Amino acid sequence: MANNKQPVLKRCATLNISPMVMGISKETHRKPQKNMHKKQSEYAIQLNEKQKLKFIYGVLEKQFYHYYLLAEKKAGLTGENLLKILESRIDNVVYRLGYASTRREARQLVGHGHFLVNGHKVDIPSYLVKEGDVISVKEKSRSSVKFKALMEMNAKSIVPKWLEKDAEHFSGKVIGTPDKESLDYDVQEHLIVELYSK
Repeated sequence: MANNKQPVLKRCATLNISPMVMGISKETHRKPQKNMHKKQSEYAIQLNEKQKLKFIYGVLEKQFYHYYLLAEKKAGLTGENLLKILESRIDNVVYRLGYASTRREARQLVGHGHFLVNGHKVDIPSYLVKEGDVISVKEKSRSSVKFKALMEMNAKSIVPKWLEKDAEHFSGKVIGTPDKESLDYDVQEHLIVELYSK
């Protein structure tokens, strides 16, 4: 995602997030670095929260800041709005519906044009879905070995309450708006707002 070549497990350990959030079911066996328990400055803590979100969703700084500006313009809390925008990316929705094992894989599958939104092909991973949108796997792609394997592997994956999955028809529908309770990781989004507000 965004051509990040850093090992995922190493980055997860650095940012203190579980590899399960990234769709990887193994833990790192690296020993924690000696300076990990050193008291961090307020800025370092805020920066860590921002880097955590950027890494999870595979977004670079320029695009992340653009999302922050969008969140700021919307009514409500800026931090929560930012999380809603990130969760509404089509690559994340594809991952949440279980049509990809990781967000990286979802980004690649979307980029290769395997998905439709309301019957129209979408191949931009950053496309933002909205309530009422129907995301489906292209008819031609459904019979591929790849998607059959993914469907079997992710058959029991838990879909957040703001999404509705129709595995039989290889589709899903956005039935609400993402909320913090449906996230599979912990984040203090207000720290990111504080960081950008300086």
